[in-house]
Formats: sequence, C-alpha cells, structure tokens
Amino acid sequence: MPDSTSIKQKEEAHWRKTSRLMFTHLAIWFFFGFVIHMFVKPLNNIVIPVLGFPLGFYMAAQGSLIAFVVMLFLFAKQQDKIDREFGFAEED
Repeated sequence: MPDSTSIKQKEEAHWRKTSRLMFTHLAIWFFFGFVIHMFVKPLNNIVIPVLGFPLGFYMAAQGSLIAFVVMLFLFAKQQDKIDREFGFAEED
C-alpha cells in the first residue's frame, strides 16, 4: 500500500496540472466570449469570402459558439490524459 505522503504529492501534482488546464481554458473562453465581441465593428470590415458575411457578425453569431464546443471536447480529452497520467482515471 502506498504511503500517504506519496499519495498527497500525487494529488497535489494532479491538481496543479488540472488547475493550469482549467485557467488556460477559462482565458480562451474569455477571449472568445468577450474580447472578440468588443472588436465586432472593426472585424465587420473583413468579409468571409465563401460565406459573404462580415467576420464580426460571424464571430458574434456562430464563431464563438463553435469555439466553445471545440473547447469542451479538447478540455475533456486533455483532462482525461492528466487523470490517466496520475492514476485517477475512470475506467471505461
């Protein structure tokens, strides 16, 4: 049976990586949720060639939502990798 100090160190290392991942994703979320929308008017000068929409309109209407969904899947995959690295993963 492993001693409690090694388990505690493992838990602390796991939490450090998990919190770093969480804060990274929160920063990206903040960027797509707030910062992009602050620059909608200047971004409207750029037109997406294939769709014909102004980029600011597209980012406000769809782009941020797509980024959030992609972030959810990436976060789950990255968190699972961290959990497996430290032995805290749920078995399938």
